[in-house]
Amino acid sequence: MEKLALLSVSDKRGLVEFATALVKQQGYRLLSTGGTAKLLAEAGLPVTEVSQHTGFPEIMEGRVKTLHPKIHGGLLCRRDKEDHLAQAKKNDIALIDLVVVNLYPFEQTVAKPHVEFEEAIENIDIGGPSMLRSAAKNHESVTVVCDPADYSAVIAALNVGGESGSELKALRRKLALKVFQRTGAYDTAISKYLESQQDEPDLEALSGFPANYASSFKKAQSLRYGENPHQKAALYGTFHDHFEQLQGKELSYNNILDITSATYLIGEFERPTVAILKHTNPCGVGSADTLLEAWDKAYATDRQAPFGGIIIVNQTMDGALAKIISEIFTEVIIAPRFSDEALQIFAKKKNLRLMIAKDGIGADALQEVRSVVGGVLVQDRNRTLGKQSDFKVVTKRQPTAEEWASMIFGWKVGKHVKSNAIVYCRGEQTLGVGAGQMARVDSSRIAVWKAGEAKLDLKGSVVASEALFPFPDGLIAAAEAGATSAIQPGGSVRDAEVIAAADERGMAMVFTGIRHFKH
Repeated sequence: MEKLALLSVSDKRGLVEFATALVKQQGYRLLSTGGTAKLLAEAGLPVTEVSQHTGFPEIMEGRVKTLHPKIHGGLLCRRDKEDHLAQAKKNDIALIDLVVVNLYPFEQTVAKPHVEFEEAIENIDIGGPSMLRSAAKNHESVTVVCDPADYSAVIAALNVGGESGSELKALRRKLALKVFQRTGAYDTAISKYLESQQDEPDLEALSGFPANYASSFKKAQSLRYGENPHQKAALYGTFHDHFEQLQGKELSYNNILDITSATYLIGEFERPTVAILKHTNPCGVGSADTLLEAWDKAYATDRQAPFGGIIIVNQTMDGALAKIISEIFTEVIIAPRFSDEALQIFAKKKNLRLMIAKDGIGADALQEVRSVVGGVLVQDRNRTLGKQSDFKVVTKRQPTAEEWASMIFGWKVGKHVKSNAIVYCRGEQTLGVGAGQMARVDSSRIAVWKAGEAKLDLKGSVVASEALFPFPDGLIAAAEAGATSAIQPGGSVRDAEVIAAADERGMAMVFTGIRHFKH
């Protein structure tokens, strides 16, 4: 009897190799859709488009393509029911024995800084979860795979006993469980995003906030202590659904705060980027063509900060960079993936915590909750940088293209620095960071001092301020340090004085119209 496999994926890692094994080793015929079918055909594999199989075209810009009785009948038909089999035959429904589906990248889409609501909605997968759930419900007869990491296990089970072997039957149940865990998490991410788009947070939807909010979450783990040894602490919620710890000591309260801040920061960047944080503040950030070059930029900003700090990257941590970082004492290293060589290098430092961001660097909760006297504060997470098209040049001199690029980089970093925040940068590199001072001019002085300590020249740099300059003094200090342009929200009653100070010094200045307080 012909064996039929349906493949339709967003994440195409390892798919060609898996499909090749299905066809050449196991004798499967392949069904597929869109880009997946094209990939398989280009690899020389025989593949039938789903629209050809169903006799019904893809319509409505691909929204409707697998929602068809010939697909779901083929998945849901019970092989031990004669009436099911008879109905399948009568309606020309071929049985589908294996399904490989992973979902539209909704979580990654909504984690992008400037995602529009319409783009988010279009990245809600309908056909994918439907096929996964149908196949998982009928896992006694259908093998369902939602994670590329499981391809090798499926081939191994097929090689041992084929479709009817005990190994595959046991594996099918595990894979079905994984499917329902994935679709459940997917639906939760969608509901959280839609909730975040309401005019204000829905306290009732947040598991019963504000009353006794800690007990509203499932306890994930007890912690050794809180910020300090005399404070008791515990972790609640789904933090561990988003991260996987590969090695190292148990996470502390402060580690978890740092990991969260680092993940939100790195989510601002698409180019290869390295960020170094200490006490939730970025103290060195660099982007470049490679992570190794990005590391050189980030580390140059502050060579003391990585000691006992947090390092995060947005691409695979490879051996070359791991070898350099392993020479420095750090608490936590976070990456979407680690190469085998990197893992071998870090394995020598048994206390070092290695964390994989499982569902996309930058993704996570869409709302923030903080305790206050007698209750909690709930707010939307600060997910926007503002629209560059709305930014206004307020000085006589226009910024150069290089200054614009540097300002946007500094604006991204400054958003994640505790207020009052000042960031000096040039190109895709931070030069000096001043954080958390009561007066903005003091943050500027600290940033200048830090750049001097690192022997980084601020001549020709740009300065980014997460909130308005209330007086000209902060801007003047930046100009005296060598900055030639500035980016800030604007909105001070003394804006005219600040603009005049910039014009007198030949600086270019941009008002964003949006601030990024971080308390």
